[in-house]
Amino acid sequence: MAEGDRKRTQEVAHRPGSGGELSGRTVLIVDDDPAHVAHVREGLAPRGYLFREAHDGPQALSAIRESRPDLILMDVEMPGLGGVEVCRIIKANSGEDGFGFIPVILMTARQAAGKVEGLELGADDYLVKPFDMLELSARVKSMLRLKVLQDTLVEKNRELDKANKELARRREELLALSRTDALTGLFNRRCFEERLTEEFARSRRYQSPLSLVMLDIDHFKRINDTFGHPFGDQVLKAVAQTARTRLREVDVLARYGGEEFIALLPETNPVDALKVCERVREAIAGLGVEHVGVEGKRQEVRLTASLGVATVPSADLNSAEALLRAADAGLYAAKGAGRNRVRQHVP
Repeated sequence: MAEGDRKRTQEVAHRPGSGGELSGRTVLIVDDDPAHVAHVREGLAPRGYLFREAHDGPQALSAIRESRPDLILMDVEMPGLGGVEVCRIIKANSGEDGFGFIPVILMTARQAAGKVEGLELGADDYLVKPFDMLELSARVKSMLRLKVLQDTLVEKNRELDKANKELARRREELLALSRTDALTGLFNRRCFEERLTEEFARSRRYQSPLSLVMLDIDHFKRINDTFGHPFGDQVLKAVAQTARTRLREVDVLARYGGEEFIALLPETNPVDALKVCERVREAIAGLGVEHVGVEGKRQEVRLTASLGVATVPSADLNSAEALLRAADAGLYAAKGAGRNRVRQHVP
């Protein structure tokens, strides 16, 4: 065999033998003595393993990167990069992003040379040449079983991690569904009431302003009766989107029920709250939702909304329920005054 051919890493598959569940596993033999490589390969061949060969440290590392063998049989004494140094590199890169777990059996012609060092660096076993082939076969089988168990454990952990991530994702979805109005995508009433309790407590603790807005679409029943409930749903979604875009990220907007919406505006005093309400009211008044009739006739339907707003701290509003009632009273005052307007609670 030419020297160049001998130095190339090569893969040699032998006929299936009595390796059982380990048949077909890949063993990388690393030794600068071709005769010893052949001796080891022939002794293990009846087990049905696949073999790769390398004749020095750099070839061994290349073979590991290319094929990820299941076991490495490696001579300690090799020119240049020796077996102990290669073992150090392999074990330093044993994570899932590196080589993974690969058992290493070190081989040496000297009784004690490097044994302690090799084992301390993570070599999984150690053999002194010349060794009995039955002993080698038994140790190889033991290490391959360890590799199978480790691979199984890694795969099970990967599956468990994937399952846990999927479970967490579904929990997040369920939590979002439990807090969200299905039609508009806004928070639902239950979620809003939780946030109201939290924000009111924070406002009282720090004496910071908190405004609450109640909004109702004017003549919504007439819209449903005239154009049908599917169009009414379109109107609700359009109003929800319009109101949402006129509020800040920190503001909490929810569908409170039917055609009624509610918003919390943290750190917002009465003057600024009134400005926000007027901005939302004007945006809704500028909406034109297109209705398509049964014969394809198109009609733009104009909308308006009435709003009530109240703010704490306020001498006469000492609870979250009182704040809610004050904003609701403002909403009814706006409707009573002719709709499409804002009414603000005055202490």
